Amino acid sequence: MRNLLRNMRLLSALMLLLSMGVFTSCDSEEELVIGEWERLGDFEGVARSSAVSFVINGKAYVGTGYSGTTRLKDFWMYEPATDNWTRLADFPGEARSAAVGFSANGKGYVGTGYNGSGFLKDFYEYDPATNAWTQIADFPGSARLSAIAMSFDQVGYVGAGYDGSYLKDFWKYNPATGAWEAQAELVGARRLGGFAFTTNGKGYVGGGTNAGVYNTDLLEFDPATGTWKILRAFDTSGREPDSYPKIGPYATAFAVGNQGYVVNEGFVDNEGQRMSVDEVWQYEPTTDSWTKLQNFRGSLREGAVGFGIGDRGYVGLGNQGTFDFKKDFWTLNPAVIKE
Repeated sequence: MRNLLRNMRLLSALMLLLSMGVFTSCDSEEELVIGEWERLGDFEGVARSSAVSFVINGKAYVGTGYSGTTRLKDFWMYEPATDNWTRLADFPGEARSAAVGFSANGKGYVGTGYNGSGFLKDFYEYDPATNAWTQIADFPGSARLSAIAMSFDQVGYVGAGYDGSYLKDFWKYNPATGAWEAQAELVGARRLGGFAFTTNGKGYVGGGTNAGVYNTDLLEFDPATGTWKILRAFDTSGREPDSYPKIGPYATAFAVGNQGYVVNEGFVDNEGQRMSVDEVWQYEPTTDSWTKLQNFRGSLREGAVGFGIGDRGYVGLGNQGTFDFKKDFWTLNPAVIKE
């Protein structure tokens, strides 16, 4: 009899839990979380924002930027296999922030930016084999800050930004000849602080601001033809009912494999209101579509650097407000899928 009463009490408790929704069916649909962030060792230079980065032979190079009090010219190499930073020869130009960097033909290139009192247009080449910098021909466009840059194998591209006016010009640099050549202008908006990444032989540009207006366009550049294509915009007219990111200025972008990634851990415009976001989105070029990944796990920031190496993405540095400058670094594994 005692066993019967005990079993009845257990059955009653189970029915109560089921009625409260404590247990769910194994067949119910679980929300999948794509991508996983892991914190790495901190950057070994001073905390900073608006630095530059480029990648050569599986190693990242990071330098320049603004510490909150000083513009910088130190440069560092990151080795993913050991999670280790090594200080390199200092950047030889004026200390600066909001410059651009790219790699081409086995070397790195850094130029333009802001020195605290004026815009810059000088450019320098870094040779990792000798740890030495060489000044090259000045950028032929106007001196500027917060431009965009991208590269395809042997050549690099620089354009847009701000020189007192918002810009959309675009230029190619060929290391083999040491010459710059004007390219077709961006077909979308002029922009300050836009993002750019390259994948599958094409370049992608978006975000930034134009005279205080948050840009919602997305552009594709084909280096084989030197032409631009307008893709669907980041708004309801372009992408609804599909999911898409809200992009603000100074989003961080990189490519891993055949996809692009935008880490939008700053501020965006939401129908006229400034709001904070920490979203991460994956871009599939073949379908011009976006998939939301796990949110960035670091704190909110703008002016970070980002790059892709192998099957991982990397994001670090930046600032949150006037006094909070960052030196943390994080890596994204986009292949992880969890319930």
